[in-house]
Amino acid sequence: MKIASLKTYVVAVPPPHIGGMYWIFVEIETACGIKGIGEIYDTAFHPSGLVPLIEDVFQRYLLDHDPHRIERFWRAAYSSGFTQRPDPTMMGIVSGLEIACWDIIGKAANRPASDLLGGTVHEKLRAYTYLYPKNSAGEYDYNDPDLAAEEAVRMVEMGFTAVKFDPAGPYTNYSGHQLSLGVMDRSEEFCRKIRDAIGSRADILFGTHGQMVPSSAIRLAKRLEKYDPLWFEEPVPPGQEAAMAEVARATSIPVSTGERLTTKYEFQRVLQLGAASILQMNVARVGGLLEAKKIAGMAEAFYAQIAPHLYNGPVGAAASIQLSAATPNFLIHEAILDFGDFHGRILKNKLAFDDGYLIPSREPGLGIELDMAVVEQHTPYTGERLHLQMAAEPADVKAFAPAKG
Repeated sequence: MKIASLKTYVVAVPPPHIGGMYWIFVEIETACGIKGIGEIYDTAFHPSGLVPLIEDVFQRYLLDHDPHRIERFWRAAYSSGFTQRPDPTMMGIVSGLEIACWDIIGKAANRPASDLLGGTVHEKLRAYTYLYPKNSAGEYDYNDPDLAAEEAVRMVEMGFTAVKFDPAGPYTNYSGHQLSLGVMDRSEEFCRKIRDAIGSRADILFGTHGQMVPSSAIRLAKRLEKYDPLWFEEPVPPGQEAAMAEVARATSIPVSTGERLTTKYEFQRVLQLGAASILQMNVARVGGLLEAKKIAGMAEAFYAQIAPHLYNGPVGAAASIQLSAATPNFLIHEAILDFGDFHGRILKNKLAFDDGYLIPSREPGLGIELDMAVVEQHTPYTGERLHLQMAAEPADVKAFAPAKG
């Protein structure tokens, strides 16, 4: 079996852009006619710059090769240009192409990818969602703790046993920084009102997107401990595992991290230093399914768990669900509500969600098929914004001071 061709689709996500501004899907086909789809989660460059790179990696390292030889492909791309070091852009591209290979392998074997990654352990997967509260005008409003508490109740009634929110913004290019007292007050108010609203029916997950210096993270964590969050996510910027370990040692809240990390090498340092006990790799960025499985196995030896990150499209989600189904130390999986709306419309059959759980597909490969009519309707992406962006200015303490009186 040999790989013969590649197609890339940059799909514009319609407003309100839940899951990012666009999704990058790849479809590879073998000479014998088996097609596999993958997703690339790469946020640093505009798709117009990324698509030629995808083609270059494909031409150099996959074209005319056997899709079963995942290790050969991974090592060739990882070593490209005499690098052999974690590169988020390269690993994003590798992830999407590697996921597509697994889709082909599963279809050729007539087995779901999870069966080929060690076999199914979990028949259903506990899921959580971010809160997406709407105000009376029907607009998303992430700054109102009362609306957030109402939305948390609604999510619990949908079956979710955990909800995530991140009131400690803004997220700026100039992180890490000290949070203002106003922001810490707001963060504590969110936790208090959501915990009061849902009680012990669900865990609360506190996101921060790596914006604090360690001392600020510790100050905030001490305020939040009384609300017993399941995790304190990415309390400091990525890249300095010792700083995150300083936070982890100072709080009883489990620390989680990983959405911006890539390859086993970066996660090894997290585990070795005790920086986090919950790993949030994104399969579409971390290096693909096999690399994510290696990270999960490494975590298992440290008695750490995985909680895969997912803020992109349903192809990456389908791959991540297959990984989670085959992972003994799986904790919980990120969902975007119930994967309805555009996540559901772009697939011929939406990802299965039942009473707060994701149900892994038992169909061959990833178990999904793109609705090409919907893909073509939203292709190409013509906007200028990147998938996600941070504020260009430093955080202003006065802008987030407590109200007078």
